[in-house]
Amino acid sequence: MDYIKKLARFIIPYKRYAILNIICNIFYALFSTLAMVSLMPMINVLFGESEKVYQKPVYQGINDLKDYLESYLNYVVTTTTTANGPQRALLYMIILIISLFLLKNLFNYLALFFITFLRNGVLRDLRDEIYHKVVTLPISYYSEKKKGDIIARISGDVNEVKNSMLSVLELIVKEPLTILFAIVAMFTISTKLTIFVFIFIPVAGFIISRIGKSLKKKSDRVQREQGLFLSTLEETLGGLKVIKGFNAEKRFTNKFKESTNRFYNFSNTLMNRQNLASPTSEFLGIATIAALLWYGGKMVMVDQTLSGGAFIGYMALAYQILTPAKAISKASYQVKSGNAAAERVLEVLETKSALEDESNAKEKVDFNNELSINNISFKYEDTLVLKNFSVKVPKGKSVALVGQSGSGKSTIANLVTRFYDVNEGTITIDGENIRTLTKHSLRQLMGLVTQDSILFNDTVANNLRIGKENASKEEIIEALKIANAWEFVKDLPNGIDTNIGDSGGKLSGGQKQRLSIARAVLKNPPIMILDEATSALDTESERLVQDALEKMMKNRTSIVIAHRLSTIQNADLIVVMQKGEIAEQGSHNELLAQNGVYKKLVEMQSFE
Repeated sequence: MDYIKKLARFIIPYKRYAILNIICNIFYALFSTLAMVSLMPMINVLFGESEKVYQKPVYQGINDLKDYLESYLNYVVTTTTTANGPQRALLYMIILIISLFLLKNLFNYLALFFITFLRNGVLRDLRDEIYHKVVTLPISYYSEKKKGDIIARISGDVNEVKNSMLSVLELIVKEPLTILFAIVAMFTISTKLTIFVFIFIPVAGFIISRIGKSLKKKSDRVQREQGLFLSTLEETLGGLKVIKGFNAEKRFTNKFKESTNRFYNFSNTLMNRQNLASPTSEFLGIATIAALLWYGGKMVMVDQTLSGGAFIGYMALAYQILTPAKAISKASYQVKSGNAAAERVLEVLETKSALEDESNAKEKVDFNNELSINNISFKYEDTLVLKNFSVKVPKGKSVALVGQSGSGKSTIANLVTRFYDVNEGTITIDGENIRTLTKHSLRQLMGLVTQDSILFNDTVANNLRIGKENASKEEIIEALKIANAWEFVKDLPNGIDTNIGDSGGKLSGGQKQRLSIARAVLKNPPIMILDEATSALDTESERLVQDALEKMMKNRTSIVIAHRLSTIQNADLIVVMQKGEIAEQGSHNELLAQNGVYKKLVEMQSFE
């Protein structure tokens, strides 16, 4: 139940619904008991066992309430029977019972009506919070986690927590109150018989608790396995071309089947254990009723210390305890299942981001002098990717980073945009350490075009508006023209309002990359980071885009991670990287004259 305290902040906005639910449940429990108690006078009327009371009783205080109500009811029955016959008295008793059952069910509906807003409100807010956490956690977090597992937590686990929270409300209000009121009424009818019933309750409770003991562990296994097969599904959809191209359908199908088979077995074990709760509690309840029939029947027929009407009413109350008792046992299992799900949800919510803004982080709205990388070192795990790397990028100048794969080029882009933090050294903009700036204002100064064209299942216009939310149609078209993308976008069925499919699947690689460039152009930031931005383009597209990029970079600070010679030969400074360190630096002509690493790369034409 600890997780309820941690998740209480999600319930607080809906506390009025919880209060209304509790109030309705109190009335439900009260009228449930009164409905069963009202059977007693009806049966007494039916069999002529009502005590004859001809004088209206006088109320003498709370201690006399039970006798007063009983006497008053017998007075009404006696006077009605005398004046109109026993059938009229029976009719009144039936109307009383119907009214009480109507009120019981009305308050039951209202309790469920109010709890619906709480359940679905908590579900919505919990999902929103997890999604917000998902988009704010650093990229490094997802290099260790399976995406499918995150999807499982935001869907199945959150739903399990919602159901569990509802169960807790029933566990602490509705069902216990129903049992409490019924027991109070049972004590009122016969103390001796009620004490006899209580001999059986601890035995039943012990057996039920033994069944539910291992549920949390079993539930956790089910939820983890669900995350695993969702991860397999997500990877399959993302890599379908490779799977088909390498005829690996069978391998992935078998992997998925193995996971779903484990899920099947775990779910069977869990559900069978849960399903055992209801029949067990019902059998134990019927056993208690059977014992009551034997002992209570003796009190009616042999000892004659209990009337027939009182005994039948007592039996109805005793049976009434069974339903809430079953509900409590079922709810307690749901709480245990919810506990495992809540731990997985809270694990995401309570994960601390290593890239949180400092408490006094500043907003930077402009770029005036230079971006400076000062003696930085960085490692993803244990091996250093960058060692004592330094470079200055003055405003309006372009710096190109070249080198073979693994030399640390793309890592520079990740560090400058603060997707990761450096282990040593600093990165500054206009002399201010980027760690002292808010991530939002830092990234607002930058435009990013990655090697992989990351597009979304939406229209061309909406993909570009990620760069500038309120961009007009004219601004979008202008950006497309600069990126030489307008030539194919204007021929799409609905122009800029054409949906481009999942990850831009309806477009060619070159077209997708030109849209990525157009998105950065539309944002119009003072610093542009091009991470092998033209590597996916064919020769003709590259020439068109390169021309556009050069125009765009003319008065803009740029860091260009290069793949091809044409991309960087006009850069103000070319930095040649080798194993995370600077091997050479200078202009294109200066580096060629040095006859070193750069010249070899040019001759090989393998800028990777």
